[in-house]
Amino acid sequence: MDLYELTMANGYFSDDRMADRVTFDVFYRHNPDKGGFAIFAGLEQVIEYIENMHFDEEDVEYLRSLHLFSEEFLKYLSGYRFHGDIDAFPEGTIMYPYEPILTVSAPLIDAQLVETAILSLVNHESLIATKTQRIVRAAAGRAVSDFGARRAHNIDAAVYGARAAYIGGAVGTATVLAGQMFDIPVSGTMAHSWVMYYDDEYTAFKKYAEKYPDGCVLLIDTYNVLESGVPNAIRVAKEVLEPMGKRLIGVRIDSGDLAYLSKKIRKMLDDAGLQDCKIVASNSLDEYTISSILSQGGCFNSFGVGERLITASSDPVFGAVYKISAVHQDGKWIPKIKVSETPEKITNPGVKSVYRIYDQDGKAIADLITKKDEKPDLSKPYHYVDPVKYWKNRYFENCTAKELQVPVIRDGKRVLPKKTLKETRAFVQDQLKNEIWEEEQRFENPHIHYLDMSPDYYDMKMSLLEHSRTGA
Repeated sequence: MDLYELTMANGYFSDDRMADRVTFDVFYRHNPDKGGFAIFAGLEQVIEYIENMHFDEEDVEYLRSLHLFSEEFLKYLSGYRFHGDIDAFPEGTIMYPYEPILTVSAPLIDAQLVETAILSLVNHESLIATKTQRIVRAAAGRAVSDFGARRAHNIDAAVYGARAAYIGGAVGTATVLAGQMFDIPVSGTMAHSWVMYYDDEYTAFKKYAEKYPDGCVLLIDTYNVLESGVPNAIRVAKEVLEPMGKRLIGVRIDSGDLAYLSKKIRKMLDDAGLQDCKIVASNSLDEYTISSILSQGGCFNSFGVGERLITASSDPVFGAVYKISAVHQDGKWIPKIKVSETPEKITNPGVKSVYRIYDQDGKAIADLITKKDEKPDLSKPYHYVDPVKYWKNRYFENCTAKELQVPVIRDGKRVLPKKTLKETRAFVQDQLKNEIWEEEQRFENPHIHYLDMSPDYYDMKMSLLEHSRTGA
């Protein structure tokens, strides 16, 4: 956590405000890479953090050494556990800017202390899941694997990045610890050092094929792809694997003109009767390089994507924020709004619900924010407000609605049934196939998914803005 969370908590404690209940919303303002949507990831790690959050003796002693906190507050921390509630989108939900993807409703101190942890977890995994999904879409049905561990910012970034990448659509990872922890399929081929260690390329390939005959993928760009790599791979396929009743699974290239080389490799393999041998590409790939390679007729069956996936290097900051939205006073919730000279930084106030609106074909046409006690009646034309074009009369007709947030934590304990990572991954794929418009999935100038408001909610927000303007 950040130090200011502790100093504020100490202040609330000394003012006897620690039991005041508040709500905070997590939301973000822009889709990465100017895309049409993002993927919510990291919720499981949030739950794990909340359920295990505590201050042990060493923690308290360190805080005491800072000479910032009262002894009464430190004693309180020594027996601390989170007593709040959390509602959130199910992990893997397709999400959009400005909607509350996670809401904390808790005593003031509890809500304040969890801010940095929640943002750190959600920002990282949502970013990598979203970037991976873009890369997977560019691959157009070809498998994408995470090869990014050695370029990740640290070990945790590699492991949890692999988890997020799997949610985003990667078929597996090269990071073994991620495979062990999260039951993600692991894969890998061979290193250039293996080829360089032996006296010649053929011997290196032969040794590898003898040790791994059931999954032999040979790295063919250590010396010369077309003059030695492919011929030696074909020779091993014929002289080593086929006498064992095995086939060469694939070859991989990690350098050079990938589109050009893949076409030459494909012809050489096919002419040798190895039409079933796959071609794998790696080497600083992302959605743009993959799209370019395939548009040039590149003959790849799969891609190992590393640094640009695991760091989301084209847009490496997700930008989710954590803002107070309401305070419970005198038996009711009082909405709070942050006002700014920058319009996009004005928050959506109050305790609220967010619904996804579907047309007759089951396509998501908008999301709708309402007051918490509102339930939109879509059995008849439903009047809503477009906050950008608020002067227009808008109606949802022949539509259905689904509330997006679900109970996750109650009094610090998990209430959300746990899903496997494979189920979360499948959930993402199902939404993109059946619910989300293809126009929102474009890389360039995607269709904007609208976030609308119920008339009552919009009026409440405008009233708060008016009060802030007049100082009332």
